[in-house]
Amino acid sequence: MGRAVIDHPPSFQPLSLASLGWSDFFEVQREPHEADLAPMRIATLHRSRLTALSEAGSVELTLAIHASTSDFTVGDWVLVDPRTQTVHRRLSRRTVMERRTEGSRTLQAAAANVDTLFIVTSCNADFNPARLERYLALANQGGTIPVILLTKADTTADLGTYQRQASELQRGLDVVTLNPRLSAAADALAPWCGLGQTVALVGSSGVGKSTLVNTLVGPGQAQAQLTGGIREHDAKGRHTTTSRSLHAIADGGWVIDTPGMRTLHVSGAAEGIETLFAEIIERAPLCRYRDCTHTSEPGCAVQAAVADGSLAPERLIRWRKLFDENRTNTPTPAGPRSHRRPRR
Repeated sequence: MGRAVIDHPPSFQPLSLASLGWSDFFEVQREPHEADLAPMRIATLHRSRLTALSEAGSVELTLAIHASTSDFTVGDWVLVDPRTQTVHRRLSRRTVMERRTEGSRTLQAAAANVDTLFIVTSCNADFNPARLERYLALANQGGTIPVILLTKADTTADLGTYQRQASELQRGLDVVTLNPRLSAAADALAPWCGLGQTVALVGSSGVGKSTLVNTLVGPGQAQAQLTGGIREHDAKGRHTTTSRSLHAIADGGWVIDTPGMRTLHVSGAAEGIETLFAEIIERAPLCRYRDCTHTSEPGCAVQAAVADGSLAPERLIRWRKLFDENRTNTPTPAGPRSHRRPRR
């Protein structure tokens, strides 16, 4: 077992709002009559309890009557009555990571006001382009910058293939190879972890997320985020993180660890999918028909790209699966059906 990160060190020092991630985006939301309320950031969320970080330190919050912890998520900014520690209201989120869970058609907020989403995967059987694309769609839709982190590079003799496959998933995507246990990992991620910046980690269990959190936070904690191994035959790990929490990074930023997610359903992510599959979306206007499905229609520019080798056929298959799933899971207003007609 590794060292563990506590929610907030006992020697917690007063922090400025800016170092906690406060910006003009949140400041302009404060009304004149709310000047006496204290801005605080949600740090941990349990079934019936919230804790937050303020300029004075860690605070256990009190919810107003009829309020529920489900109205909040880790990373949220709230305005609090400093005398009673009661939450007055939650401020609008600058970015939000939302996912749909099995059996539900509503989106669940996993983290808020995250600048960068580290998508962690390992160079073994866990590496799955289709699942990585789902995380990328999640990041794109929520407004966060995605970065793919490759771990367990020492287990493969073909690291270059993993790096190439990861970088081809989305234009302009940063891919970083690191060992979560080494301090060099923190150096490699420093550009995204500066003062006031917030990162979140997602990925399957066993890929090194909790270990990386410990490395980013640095030595000196009284406890460690528990770390666990993986099964050798399928590279699947045990869930060692069971709830989300906000931790201070040694370089001045903040990191949110999340439980491993084996299944990630997409919903309400049309724009995120368009960004992810930009090479398909950009070819669509060149198709003969406005509502071309890119399957068997004559004059399809997307199928032409597959035929000439400039678009991988498996990429098109994965786009169609995500597109159809998102359309099925996303409620849309009723309206007249479109009729296929050629472009003029």
